This record gives sequence, C-alpha cells and structure tokens, in this order.
Amino acid sequence: MEIRAMRAFVTVVEEGGLSAAARRLHISQPALSQTMSALEREFGQQLLIRSSTGVQATDTGLTLLAECRAVLARYDQALAVMTARTGESATTLRIGIPLELPADLLSKALLELSTAHPDTQVQARHLSTSAQVTELHQGNLELGLLRERPQGQELDAVLVVEERLGVLLAAERAAELAGPDGIRLDALNALSWVGFPRSGSPAWYDELTAILRSHGIDPGPQVPDGQPLIAEVKLASVSAGRAFTLAPPGWSQPLPDSVTWFPLVGHPIVRRTWAVWNAGSHRRDLGHLVAALDQPATKAAPDATR
Repeated sequence: MEIRAMRAFVTVVEEGGLSAAARRLHISQPALSQTMSALEREFGQQLLIRSSTGVQATDTGLTLLAECRAVLARYDQALAVMTARTGESATTLRIGIPLELPADLLSKALLELSTAHPDTQVQARHLSTSAQVTELHQGNLELGLLRERPQGQELDAVLVVEERLGVLLAAERAAELAGPDGIRLDALNALSWVGFPRSGSPAWYDELTAILRSHGIDPGPQVPDGQPLIAEVKLASVSAGRAFTLAPPGWSQPLPDSVTWFPLVGHPIVRRTWAVWNAGSHRRDLGHLVAALDQPATKAAPDATR
C-alpha cells in the first residue's frame, strides 16, 4: 500500500464522496475510483459503502482510516524534519545583528559571500547581545554580531569593528558646550543620559556606565527591559535640550535641525562589535563570511558608522 493510496483513501472518507475528493486531490474521479477498488482487492474486504449520496467507510474502512492517518502524520513529520535540516542548515545562514551597525560592515561581507557561495541565503534578525548568545547556544543562529565577547569555549569570536562614539544633543546646548576639538565628556554632567537596557548587553553596559561615572555623569536609573534604544527614542529625548545620547560618527539616521552630533574630546568611549559563532561549526560559507568581516581595514576605521 503506497503513501499516495493512503492519502487518497483518507481524503475520500473525509470528503464523503469521490467527486469532492478528486477535486481536492487534483485527479480525475475515474482514477480515484480505480485506486479505491484496488485497495479493496488488496485487503480482500469492502472498505467503502457507495450510495447515491456519497460514500461511507465500513468498520474495516474505519480501522484502515485510523492507521493511514497515523502513518501519514509520521511521514509528513519526517519530511518536515528533513526539509528543515537539508534546506535550512545547508543553504540558509542565520545571523543576528544589533539595532545599530556600520552601514558598510555587512554589505561588503555579504557581497563576497554571495560571490563565493551563491546558493547560501542569509536570514538576518535584530537581536540584543544577550538574545543572540542564547540563540547561538540553542543552534538558532549561525553567526551573531555582539557588543561583548562571550565567555567560555563553546563560541568563537573575532573583533570586527571599533567605533569612537560621539554625542547627540540639542543644537543650542551643543553650541554652548563645544570646543575646537569637540565636547568634553565631563561637560555633559548636567544632562541626563539616554541609555539602554542592561539586560541586552550587560558587560558593555557596565563598561559604558563606569566611564560615564568616572567623568562625573550619573547614568541614572536603568532602562526597563523590552525598551531598545532606537533612533526615534534618541532624537526625541535629546531634542528638548536636557539629555544626551551616544552615537557613532556619520550616524545613518537623518538628524532634525534641532539635534547635532559632536565628537567627544579624547575619544573616551569606544564601542566594539564581535562576530561570534559556534566553535564546532565546519560550514564553509560561515567561514567565508567571518573572514570577510575580519578585515584590518574594517577594524582600523575609527569613523565607521554602524
């Protein structure tokens, strides 16, 4: 008994007639009728009661129906598992990226990847550092771009970019504080810092807030979980003139006239991004992407935007 015949029998019983079942299966009614007759000959018993109003399964037919459904469910599950394994694992490269990333960091690397491995499809997801680490450990990502280097030996990492962060603040306030080389970090101590949830990247958050405190700036209360620092939040918060936030030079979002960016004197805050992957991976397309990201020109560029 073939899978095709099992599926046809189940469909006939569910539809209660050969015509409806044939339409659902996209085959002719005579062909379907021949399949049902062949099944009855194979088992040597009547499986269907045919009448002018349709068909109905006999007791034997109901027994066969239950068995066919069980076999088909297991068959479909096996197909789904193998399709996911051979399709997604072999040709899909799942990567996690933070909300802000240098504009050309991924574009150049992905162009090289598409040339070397044209069959690889890339799926990107915006995730915090903590969320990416979890997904990497669970096998749901092949590559993550993290703000901190993870501990342990299960994950490998390479530093791919360093960014000297400057400050976004209201244009009028910037005019008061700016000098010839930019704005001193300690000159911002009267303003509130627009931060981000510590849970998203604990080590980077602790490093950053320690630098702020060393310059006389109170980081203030932690941002609640689930409130990522998106561009609209930054701009709206600083435009009133009572707050500042940090951003790389050449920030990709357009700035309103009321907000401006200045470098910080001495570049006291450097944001680092690591490419991180499972240490046991042997995928060539992943290795090619990591190699494309790990380029001295990328890491040496202090003015890279993200």
